[in-house]
Amino acid sequence: MTAWGRALAGSSIMHVLFAFLAMGGWAVFANRMHPMPRPVIAGLVQGILSACLTLFLKSVVEALSKRFSGFTALWAPPLIACLGSTAILVTIHVISGTPEILRTIAVPLLVSTSYAAIYNYSISGGRR
Repeated sequence: MTAWGRALAGSSIMHVLFAFLAMGGWAVFANRMHPMPRPVIAGLVQGILSACLTLFLKSVVEALSKRFSGFTALWAPPLIACLGSTAILVTIHVISGTPEILRTIAVPLLVSTSYAAIYNYSISGGRR
């Protein structure tokens, strides 16, 4: 990979932009059977939420991983991050009137929880 490619891949702005486009696009798709502008609104809401959650997820997992030890340190930080993300996503989508909330948040939660678990494991060094 070139230096330019590595810089681009490591860029927080690129990660946030990707989260916005990918998860916002998913939300439009998940709500496609509803009349416009509901799918577009759901996409914008999910895109913004995913971008914001992407910015903060890494920091949250790092902070939480320091508060636990042993086996609990492996599962508690990603679980807490997932529960927090779920609460935020459901609340904002209810407020914004998203028709297909569960379909809309399923993929973003799967991706963010997987990331949190893998990242937490990597920074814990596999400690038990």
